[in-house]
Amino acid sequence: MATDTILSDLNKQQKAAVKCIDSPLLVLAGAGSGKTRVITRKYAYLVSEKKMKPSELLAVTFTNKAASEMRERISELVQCDMDDSWIGTFHSQCSKILRKEIHNLGYKNDFVIYDTHDTCNLIKHLLKELKIYEALYKGVASRISMLKSALLTPDEFVSSGDSFGFDEKLARVYMRYQYEMKRSNALDFDDLIMMTVKLFEDHPDVRSRYQKKFKYVLVDEFQDTNPAQYMLLKSITDKKKKLCAVGDDDQSIYKFRGADVGNMASLEKEFSKLKVIKLEQNYRSTQNILGASNSVIDKNPLRKEKKLWTDRGNGDKVNHYWFSTEMEEGKHIAKLIKEMYLKGKYTYRDMAIFYRVNMQSRAIEEALKSERIPYKVVAGLSFYEKKEIKDTMAYMRLCVNHHDNISLRRVINYPSRGIGAATLNKIETEAKKRDISLFDTIKEICKAKNVSVSVQEKLTGFINTIESISSDKYKDAAELLRRVIDEIGFIDSLEDERVQNIYELVASAEGISVDEFIDKVCLVSRLDDENELNAVSLMTLHTAKGLEFPIVFIVGIEEGILPYFKAIDNPEEMCEERRLFYVGLTRAKDMLYLTGSSKRRLYSKVQTQEPSRFLSDMPADCCKMVRKVKANGSGKKVVAPRVRKVSIQSAYKTGCRVKHPKWGVGVIRDCYGEGDDQKVMVNFPDVGIKRLALKFAQLERI
Repeated sequence: MATDTILSDLNKQQKAAVKCIDSPLLVLAGAGSGKTRVITRKYAYLVSEKKMKPSELLAVTFTNKAASEMRERISELVQCDMDDSWIGTFHSQCSKILRKEIHNLGYKNDFVIYDTHDTCNLIKHLLKELKIYEALYKGVASRISMLKSALLTPDEFVSSGDSFGFDEKLARVYMRYQYEMKRSNALDFDDLIMMTVKLFEDHPDVRSRYQKKFKYVLVDEFQDTNPAQYMLLKSITDKKKKLCAVGDDDQSIYKFRGADVGNMASLEKEFSKLKVIKLEQNYRSTQNILGASNSVIDKNPLRKEKKLWTDRGNGDKVNHYWFSTEMEEGKHIAKLIKEMYLKGKYTYRDMAIFYRVNMQSRAIEEALKSERIPYKVVAGLSFYEKKEIKDTMAYMRLCVNHHDNISLRRVINYPSRGIGAATLNKIETEAKKRDISLFDTIKEICKAKNVSVSVQEKLTGFINTIESISSDKYKDAAELLRRVIDEIGFIDSLEDERVQNIYELVASAEGISVDEFIDKVCLVSRLDDENELNAVSLMTLHTAKGLEFPIVFIVGIEEGILPYFKAIDNPEEMCEERRLFYVGLTRAKDMLYLTGSSKRRLYSKVQTQEPSRFLSDMPADCCKMVRKVKANGSGKKVVAPRVRKVSIQSAYKTGCRVKHPKWGVGVIRDCYGEGDDQKVMVNFPDVGIKRLALKFAQLERI
């Protein structure tokens, strides 16, 4: 495609970003400013104008859906063979490298990838074995993930002291976890990045080979990178610094996953000749929506200043409604949605409802059901997380890799073979003694006849079936799946819907190699298989990132919810909450509704709520504040005053005794702060010192 065609519909800043290739580049792309257009056009420009091959360009992003859309757009632009291109997620590209190179780190190249479900199952197993409370598994999994995102191995964590919140039990689990993963020849998502960084650090020759291979590196959503991903980009970018990072620090909302917004500042320090181009023209929203959004995010310190603008006109004002209860809030939203749908301009698919925490959806769902409005909860259980799919894939993975202990544990007695917990415990004990996989242990036990004849027959039958399936070669993943289904026979007992799901899995595997298909299923994200129903979308604000809708409702704009109560005492967390709200605001194209209520059931208790402090940041000229209250049983609508903070008159003093609903009776050791920022330090005999905000602590003086 000619250069003029590639640049034809770009604005001045977008063109400059596409044509800048002689220095490292940071594109500060505001919400709705066309960042995907820039990164795809830049790729096409490098191929068409600079004669680079797709195999010489590395383009990475964060979801398979975004990578697929990027590939499709680029393919249309360059009109050349993209089969050997490197366009994908961080994890898929690292997997691609490790499939060829991981033997340098002592792993086999046919490693399996454990998804979140698999890693949690392994951690639960280890917690039980180490006699640690099993219910902690999610927290342990999250901590291990954070450590890996910081490139901290188990040994480095142990020697780190208190720098990373050292915990002896966590260290023991982390040590065993990595040992079991290595023994199973398995990697989790975080390992894919961490191992690639280690590969490049330990083997400069391999790093040099990939630096020479990739003549240019393009990174989408750079603000979401964690330390490990940032180190990977540094390692793979050669001395010529041929790098283009596209992102927006105002949309960095994944700190809880390890994302570090500070990577943008690090980029400027690392690359002294870094050029920065701002994209501030917004193509998505109206000016009133942008006015409210700009005013909210402007309050964050240390951000890279941007002022979004649009030529779409002012549009409708941002509406804020304040209700008596969350049920009234839900009913009014459902009524508005029904009215807009019946007018014919918008479909249900055009509307979305965002909330800070999942529990907020209950009242909304009840109201939508009452009005018979179709809706879908986005990022619920995905196709690949369904039990029948997980079971089928576990058999497939075990056939490919006999050392996959997680898959073996899942299917050894499914369908029922009479291999109970006692037998499995004996196998586990023997495997630990011999330091071999469960599969090899079973073979050894059967040879030595260390179990009863009936159990031996069942175990031998299981092993023979897996080895029989493994021994053949298959033209694609679909053929192997059909063999698994035929040999195992577990679909006979399933209802039609589950059987249909399995056959849908088989159909999706046609023409794809076994290894490629296993990786594809493991690396897919929850958002990648959302269907296009004509339904209102319900989702958390974190899930809303990257999406857009003509009409957006954000519910629960209240202190303690948005911003979330756990962030109120932490300035850094408050900045993240403000960015999260900003992301929600900028998803709206035409109309934006913000709602809250004075009474809301949270954590099994009805609480009195106050409007969020973020509302007071919004300018009056682009917002319409409306209060909906109950008066004598009928609805009354009045223009609400500007939101102001309400002070709390404290009756608490140092030395007085208080009662907390969770921690019981304690003694106040210190009081500080003013108004609604008053806080207390309370000593609870059973849990120690706690710092609490009086506004949310639910303390009772006794």
